[in-house]
Amino acid sequence: MVSAAAAAGTWKLGDLEVNRIGYGAMRLTGNGMMGNSDGTPIDRDLAVGLLHSAFEQGVNHIDTAAFYFSPLRSANELINRALASWSGDVVVVTKVGPARDPSGEWLGMARPDQLRGQVEENLRQLGRDHLDVVNLRVNGPGTASVAEHFGALAELREAGLIRHLGLSAVLPEHVAEAQTIAPVVCVQNSYGLDWRRADESGLVDLCREQDIAFVPFFAVSGLRREAAADQEHDARVHSVARAHDATPAQIRLAWTLHRGPHVLAVPGTANPVHLAENIAAGSLRLTEQELSVLDKPNEGTA
Repeated sequence: MVSAAAAAGTWKLGDLEVNRIGYGAMRLTGNGMMGNSDGTPIDRDLAVGLLHSAFEQGVNHIDTAAFYFSPLRSANELINRALASWSGDVVVVTKVGPARDPSGEWLGMARPDQLRGQVEENLRQLGRDHLDVVNLRVNGPGTASVAEHFGALAELREAGLIRHLGLSAVLPEHVAEAQTIAPVVCVQNSYGLDWRRADESGLVDLCREQDIAFVPFFAVSGLRREAAADQEHDARVHSVARAHDATPAQIRLAWTLHRGPHVLAVPGTANPVHLAENIAAGSLRLTEQELSVLDKPNEGTA
């Protein structure tokens, strides 16, 4: 029996085959990385139960980071707890580069010689002896070169601390540069119906040509980024959603998945109902006409 998360097919991160629908752990800590400061922290048992529910529905890869934490919760700690009581295989993809101090203040980009400490921090928090995939998250398009940082991670890969490497928030030239140092198995960039810089730069197509997974973040929230899910105002999305008896968020996820077989999805939520809806989006099949409607400029609100 095909699991719900497998309905969209699979892709390989190096030698690790995963279902294209995954889970992003950032919201486990609250509303974004800086959230939950004034609210009640998510209950640990409920969080673990949510992750187990995702696994039961076929999710077998998680996106996380050591800097995903709020005052009383750490995404990595919650993932560690969930995996400790789960017997199946789950690929954990984390990222390094940026850092926050214990109080949550951003420290900026790590130096290449500090990346080992960040990798070890993830190992400790996740309770693992090696990391499945580590993405180098850079400071965005303004970064001239990733060679020194990516080279440091390649050395940790050779040392056995990391299995596979990826990149995040990069341009095509960064991918080309990194590929001369070590294989790149995934690229994680902001991308969605309302934010298509990765199309304009050719990055999505480049990844497909090189068998690299392209993993959009903010695929549902779009320009709202870490903000809580808001009411959908795009008439195009509502039109297609009605035709499929689906939610607008499902249509946005389905649109990204239709961009190519190498495109993965890692939507995050702390709501079990939204979790099931996100995973079910992988079974939606949009027609060419519907894709054409969604690709037209947004001419109105619903």
